[in-house]
Parts: sequence; structure tokens; C-alpha cells
Amino acid sequence: MGASPAAAGDAPDVEELAPRERLGLPYPVCGAWQMNTHRARVLIIGAGIGGLAAAARLARMGFAVQVLEKNPEPGGRCGRLIREGHRFDTGPTLLLMPEVFTQTYADLGERIEDHLDLIRAEPLYQIFFPDGSRLTMTGDLVALREQLDALASGSFEGFVRYLADGHRFYRIAMERFIGRNFPSFFSYFSPAHLRLLLDLRALAPHYQETGRYVRDPRLRMAMTFQDMYLGLSPYEAPATYAMLAAAELIRGIWFPRGGMYRLVESLERIARGYGAQFVYQAPVQRIETDGDRATAVILENGERVEADFIIVNADLPYAYRHLLPPSPEARRMERYRYTCSAITFYWGLRAPAPQLSAHNLFFAGDYRASFERIFRDHDMPDAPSFYIHAPARLDPSAAPPGRDTLMALVPVGHLSPKQPDIETMIHRARGEVERRLKEELGIPVGELRHFEVVYTPETWKRLYNLERGAAFGLSHHFQQMGYLRPSNRHPRYRNLYFVGASTHPGTGLPMVLISARLAVERLIEEHPIALRRSWPVPRHASASP
Repeated sequence: MGASPAAAGDAPDVEELAPRERLGLPYPVCGAWQMNTHRARVLIIGAGIGGLAAAARLARMGFAVQVLEKNPEPGGRCGRLIREGHRFDTGPTLLLMPEVFTQTYADLGERIEDHLDLIRAEPLYQIFFPDGSRLTMTGDLVALREQLDALASGSFEGFVRYLADGHRFYRIAMERFIGRNFPSFFSYFSPAHLRLLLDLRALAPHYQETGRYVRDPRLRMAMTFQDMYLGLSPYEAPATYAMLAAAELIRGIWFPRGGMYRLVESLERIARGYGAQFVYQAPVQRIETDGDRATAVILENGERVEADFIIVNADLPYAYRHLLPPSPEARRMERYRYTCSAITFYWGLRAPAPQLSAHNLFFAGDYRASFERIFRDHDMPDAPSFYIHAPARLDPSAAPPGRDTLMALVPVGHLSPKQPDIETMIHRARGEVERRLKEELGIPVGELRHFEVVYTPETWKRLYNLERGAAFGLSHHFQQMGYLRPSNRHPRYRNLYFVGASTHPGTGLPMVLISARLAVERLIEEHPIALRRSWPVPRHASASP
């Protein structure tokens, strides 16, 4: 076997994280706010993707922006780990909906090409079915047709109809639901929107709806697994999420050269270029309020920072339950449904495993039962489905020469009193992944492994204050979408806003970037005088690399 694995659930030590070059000296948290005091002051709690994008947008508008982050680096769940020359993305491993990223950079006065060197994955991914059959999902429709019809005669036509409907769902959802704020009940449940929600099949379970297009259970797995991008079961997710498969095949799956963390670095650099300040290792204890306003942030070291506006990029349920005064909204967080969690292995191998593509999916024998174990029992299936990311297939710099870098993600239930012992779950998960890689591809991971780092539900909770260790935040079933999802503005504190996965429009990097735009737009619309105080825009100090 390889080197001893890291202690179960341990995050890597700070020295294991990639060293990063700080720009400028640390700013004082209190006292001398290092900006012109006549400008409206915005405090952002959390330097995840949503906090970074909101900081860059507001700083470009001229607001005095300061970002407080509990960890030593930005990025939140979009993190990284570098160890012995192996580079891992600890969170998202692919970039979907590239037009959302392109628009974000354009809104910041930048060109995405000046910041990210995007590589298109082809094939998109390999799928390994429990009966030993395989499917290589590809943008080559001729090759895809041959594979689909070989699995189930005549299925290609149904699959194309599925993609066509998914693309239509995508266009409608982006234009009418995802990309806009819903400040009132009637703005969401208008007669026109109700008709659209029915057209989007928002009330129908996703897996059930795939029966309209194909009957083969393997293809139905391949058409619904994308729901796990959102931490959902396809037996509960709305059929609207057919749009994810369409987004993959039509717009592509992408990967930034140098890893997903390049997105984090570039957004922080742009925000700094517009004058935003960042303070790391500054955990927040609570948000101070007075009447209908949030007035200041109290850090765990006792320091107090005042602000005109506060934007929370910390996990929204955590903020309501731990940072804000007790309220009906905080109690309601107990009744919300949460996404799943994951046990994630980060493996450095002594030799390459060329049998793997960049993205690989291994499906369990009983697809439905596996999701019931995760979402009903908050456990890990006996025979789990899992995902393997091999970034060196797209970017060789992710692994030292002659070696390989693998991430294996096994979905499990979020933390609950009935969850089994974590060490037992880790042992079972590792064993199942190693068994299938050896039996189906001949990869002896146990012999090749040089080191292992493990993230568990406890890790996600500890590192990022995720309630219940739910890796994707709040769930996305119909009762927690759109206006029914927690609002991006606090109902009582009129200057307190939220960005991130657990507010509108939801989880995933594109959605979180949109959440930053929507929160900033709402702040400006509701407080136009603050923007007038903040103009003109400060000189942009070279934000490009």
C-alpha cells in the first residue's frame, strides 16, 4: 500500500495548501478603514466565488469594499490543494455555462481570455455502468449515435429530443427565472410564470420524465446523474434540470489551465485592482444589528467593524443560525431540506492511470436505492456511485512527470444523528472505489498510491461552516426554488444581503456568479443614494495578470 492516509476528515495543514503571493500588506481590520470615508462602505463576509464577484462588482462601482475571510486563502469550496507537485481542485472540477463566466468578466471591464486559458474536455466523460457496459459521452454525434444505439436500439432519436427540450428549458430558465430577482410572491407566481413553470416540468421528478425519451435504465442514469452537480437525487430533482445535460453537450465542459483555482485568483486580483481590501484568517463571531439595520461585524478576536452594507457569502443557513439574532427565519432553517455531502479522496499516484479520462462516472447497481440511502438514510450506499477526476488529462501540470493526480468523490448523506461512524464510511468508500478501478480498468490504486488526503462531511462543515456538512448547501426541489428559496436580502435588516449557493438562484459556480450580480443589482436598486455617494469609479490598478 501507499503512504499512510491523512487522518479521517482532516483538512490539509496550511503548509500543504499552495503558497500564494499576497498583494500588498495586511490591512487593519478596525480603526483606520483604508479608504475614502465619504464612500459607502460594504463589508463582505466570506471570500468564496460569490463574495469575490460581489466585491469586484461593488469596488468597480466605487464602493469602499472590505472582505473578511476565516481561512488563509480565498475561494471557499472552490479550493485547491498542492502536495509534492500534485495539484487538486478540492471543490468544482469543471466549468459549465461558459457564457455566464464570460459575462461576469465583461461586467467587470475585463476579457475572460486575459485571465483564463480554457480547455474544452473531449470526450466530456466516460460512464461505467454496473453491468460492465460503457458509454463515452462526446460532442461527436456520429460516434455518440453508434454508442447509444448499440446500448439500446433507436435510443439516439429519443436522446436528441431530450437535449432539445433541455436546451429549451435552459433558455427559458436563464431568461425568466435564474437571471432575475423576485422581490415579491406575485413577481414569481404570476399567471405567465406559472405557465412557464409547467412548461419547464418543474413539478415532475427528473428520472421519471426521462421515460418520455428512452426506456433503457442505463441511459436514464446517463441523462440524470448531472443532478448530483447540485447535490440532488434525480428521483426528487425537477425535470427542469434536463437543461444541465444540454448545457454540457451544446456549450461544452471546460477546464482552466492551471486548475479551477485560477478563477478565484483572477477575481480576487480584479477586485483588488478596483480597491477592494481583503483580510484573511478573520473569522466572524456575529453580525451586530440595530432596529432594521445591520450595523457592524464582530470578529472572534473581539474587533468591531462598522459598515453601511453587509453582504454575507458565508453559508446562508449558518449565517441565520449563528451570526444573526434569533428569528423565525433562523428557526425555519431547521425545516429546510439540505443537499448531500461527500467523502472525497485526493490521491497522488506513483504512475499514470491512462485508462481514465478527465471525468469518469461509475454507477451503482441499484440506482434508486443508492439515492435513498444518501437522501433518506443520510448514509452511504453499500455499492456507491462515484466520480473520478484526473486533471492531468487536460492539464499535464496537475501531476509531476511520470505520476498521476486523482480525485475520487463518493456522495454520502449530510451529517445527521443516525449517520454511521465516519471511519467505517471512509474504509467502505475507499474499498469500493479501489475494487472497481482494479476490476474494470486494471488500475491498482492501493499499490500506486503515494499519499492520500480525505475530506468528509465533517471537513466541509469545519472548513466552510456548512450546516450539516451539506456540500452543496440547501436543496433545490420545487419548494426551495426561485421566490421560495431564501431571499438574497434579509427580510428585516434592509442593508443585509446574501450571495452564494443557498440563496437565489442556487448552487454551482455559474449560479453563484449570477447570485453575486443579482445581490449587487438589488442593493443598488434599493439604495440608489449609496451609488451616488460612491462615484466616480476609482482608477483601475492593473487587474490583468
